[in-house]
Amino acid sequence: MRPSRSHRARVGAFVLAILALVVAPRARDQVSPAPVKTTGGLVAGTTASVPGVTAFLGIPYAAPPVGALRWREPQPAPAWTGVRQATEFGTSCMQAQPGSRLPWTEEYMTQNAVGEDCLNLNVWRPAGRAARPRAVMVWIYGGGFNEGSSAVAVYDGAALAARGVVVVSLNYRVGVLGGLAHPELTAESPHKVSGNYGILDQVAALRWVRDNIAAFGGDPANVTIFGQSAGGVSVAMLMRSPLARGLFVRAIGMAGPGLIGASGPGRGGTLAEREAAGVKFAQAQGASSLAELRALPATTFIAPAVSKGNAVPPAWPLIDGHVIATEAPASQVPVMVGFTADDIGTNGGGLGGPPPQPSLAAWRADAEKAWGPQAAAFLALYPAATDADVPAARKAAGRDRTRVTMDRWAASQVQASRTVYTYYFDRVTPWPEHPEFGAHHTSEVPYVFGTVGRGKRAWEPVDRIVSDRMASYFVNFARTGDPNGAGLPRWPAWAPGAHVTMRLGEAPGPMPVATPERRAFLEQGLRP
Repeated sequence: MRPSRSHRARVGAFVLAILALVVAPRARDQVSPAPVKTTGGLVAGTTASVPGVTAFLGIPYAAPPVGALRWREPQPAPAWTGVRQATEFGTSCMQAQPGSRLPWTEEYMTQNAVGEDCLNLNVWRPAGRAARPRAVMVWIYGGGFNEGSSAVAVYDGAALAARGVVVVSLNYRVGVLGGLAHPELTAESPHKVSGNYGILDQVAALRWVRDNIAAFGGDPANVTIFGQSAGGVSVAMLMRSPLARGLFVRAIGMAGPGLIGASGPGRGGTLAEREAAGVKFAQAQGASSLAELRALPATTFIAPAVSKGNAVPPAWPLIDGHVIATEAPASQVPVMVGFTADDIGTNGGGLGGPPPQPSLAAWRADAEKAWGPQAAAFLALYPAATDADVPAARKAAGRDRTRVTMDRWAASQVQASRTVYTYYFDRVTPWPEHPEFGAHHTSEVPYVFGTVGRGKRAWEPVDRIVSDRMASYFVNFARTGDPNGAGLPRWPAWAPGAHVTMRLGEAPGPMPVATPERRAFLEQGLRP
C-alpha cells in the first residue's frame, strides 16, 4: 500500500527539519560576520577556534616590501575594492622552515607559506557589544630575528580574546630582509640610517592598530604590546623608539628585556659595523651594488643560501638614534617582564638545551673563565664535589643569574618612573620523552594564549589551571596595568630593596630572586 500524499508530505517536512538541525550549526559556523571597514577597505572575518570569537586573518597593514621597496621603511598598503575575505593567515615573512627543532615541535614553528609579501596582521575580537571599547593586546613573535610568524599554532589569539580583549598579531621582516645595513641603504635614507626594517614594520603595524582597531571594538588608547624572546626584545626596543611613542600604554616582555640586561643594548653593533657586514654579504652574493642586491630572488636571503662565504649579516636591532633612541626610553609605561626556569643560559645548553654532559673539571674551568680571581667565591656559593653534582650547581647558578639580571633591569625601569611586575615561570611542561628540557625557553607561551592542549605534550589538568591563571594575569594587566584580580594569588609590584619576583606555575606566589649572599655576588658581574 502506497503512503498517502499527505503522509509523504509530513515525512518530507520532518526530514527537512532534521536536516536543518544538523546543517544549520555548520552553516552558522561558516557565515562571515558583517564586514568591518578599515583604512584599506572592507574585511570579512570567520568564526575562530573558540566559540564567540571572530578572527580576521591576513589583513595587509603595509605595502608588499618587494622590488624597490625591499629594505625600505614600510609604505601604506594599497586599498582594495569590495570585501576582502580575511579568513586565512597571510604569507609569513621569508625564512628557513626547519619544521621542528627541539624543544620546539611543529606547533611552535612556521608552517605556512613564506614570501616577501608578508606584512599582514590578524585580529581576534569577542562577539557582542561592550559597554566601552575593549583593551587591545598586540603580540610580537620571537625567533631570534631570523624566523617566526603570527600564524604559529600556539599564538592563536582566540582564547585570549574570549576573555574580553581584542588580540592582534603581526608579521615583521626577519633575517637579512629585516636587518640588513649597507652604505647605499644609509645614503638613500632621509635619516641616514639602515637596518631595523623589522622594527619599522612593527611600528607600522601599531599605527594600523591606532587607526583601525576601534572598528573591531578595540580601544586605540588602551594598547598593550607583548612579545617573547626576540618579540620581548622588540618590546624593549619599541619602548626606546621615538617612532612608537603614544602607540601603546603598557608593555610585556617575555624572556626579552632581561636579555638586553645580560648582553647589553649594543648587541646589534654600530651602524658602521653593520654596514661593513652588509657589504661583505653583498660581495658574497656576487652583488656589487644595492640595485643588484634588490634584483636577486628572495630565496637568496634564507638559509642555507645566506651562509655562502660565512657572510651572514646580523639581524638584531640596531641602536641607530632614529628608530631606536640612544638615550632614555621614549615610552614611560608600566611593564611586566619574566623568564622561564630553564630559559636561555640557565643550564649551559643555550637556546634549547639540553645541557652539556656534566664534568667537574669543566665546571671549575668555566668558573675560572667567567669570574677570574672570584672563581673560588663563586664555586663556594654553587658547590659541586663530583661530576654528578654539576647539573644542579649549573642550574642553580643560571636560574639565580637570570632572576638577578631581571631584578636589576626592573630597578632601572622603576628609576624611569615605571611600575614593573616581574615573574618566574617554573611549570615544567609534561613531556615524558624529553624531561631534560624542563620549563624551557618559550614554554610559557601556550599557557598565556590558552593554547595548552595542542602539540606533542602530555598535557595534564593542572596545565589548564596554570594557563587560566596566567591568561588572567596578562589580561588584567592589559586592561588596567595591574595583573591582580579576584581569585588570583597577590602579585606585588617590584619594589626597591625587596628583591622578589612572582613565581608563576603550580604553586604561585612571591619568591626571592636569590639568597642575599648569591644576589650580592652575582650583581658584581652585571652591567650597571
